[in-house]
Amino acid sequence: MDWLGNVVFKDREIENERLELTDKKANYILGPNLTLKNCTLVLKVSARHLSLKQPRFIDCTFEVRQELKNYQSWVAASLKGCRFKGRLSGCDFGHWPEYSSLPWYQHGFIEGCDFTEARLDGCRFMGCDPTTLRFPKWPGFTFLDPIGRSQELDRIQWPGSFRPIVVEGQYRDPPSTMAVSLFAPMEAKRCGTTEDELKAAIEKCEGVVY
Repeated sequence: MDWLGNVVFKDREIENERLELTDKKANYILGPNLTLKNCTLVLKVSARHLSLKQPRFIDCTFEVRQELKNYQSWVAASLKGCRFKGRLSGCDFGHWPEYSSLPWYQHGFIEGCDFTEARLDGCRFMGCDPTTLRFPKWPGFTFLDPIGRSQELDRIQWPGSFRPIVVEGQYRDPPSTMAVSLFAPMEAKRCGTTEDELKAAIEKCEGVVY
C-alpha cells in the first residue's frame, strides 16, 4: 500500500490465487494489463474503494462479503466464465463504451458467467449475449432484451409503481441494455406491492428468467 492508501495490481498475470480486498482504508486498483485466471476474489469494500481499469477475469470467483452498491465499473472489466456470490445492487456489467471516454471503459465484456449464488437488484447487463449467463432464481428475476421488448412490457399491468425498464426521460436505460436483474422483496417494498403480485404479473410475461 502506498502513502495514498492505494493497493495496485497491474502489468501481471495471476493464476490460482485468493485475493482478499477487505482493508477499509485501502483503495484497490485492478489494472491495467492485469489478467486473473482461476482466482478467488473476496470483496469487502465499498464501490468508491474499488477501481477496475480493464482487468481480464477468466474462470474467477467473486465472493462479495459487503453489498456492492451502484457500481458501474464492472463495464471496465472483461469477465469470462466467472462466478458471483453475495449481494450486488445497481451494478452494470458488459460492454458500455458510452459510459465513459476513459480507455478502459471501451473494452468491457461478459460471457458465460454464473450469478445463481448472487442476489442482484437493479443490475444491468450491457452489450452482451445474456443467454450465455446464468441468473438468480426467484425471488430473483431477470428480463431479457427489455429495450427491444419495451412496448410489449408496457402493455402488461404491473402492480404498484413497478416498471421493468425506463425508455424515456433523464433516467432511461441505455439502448445497449440486454438484461436487467431484480430482487422481488426489494422491488415489492420500493414499488408498494407484494412479491406474490409481482410473480403473478411476471408469469404472464415472456422472456423472464425466474
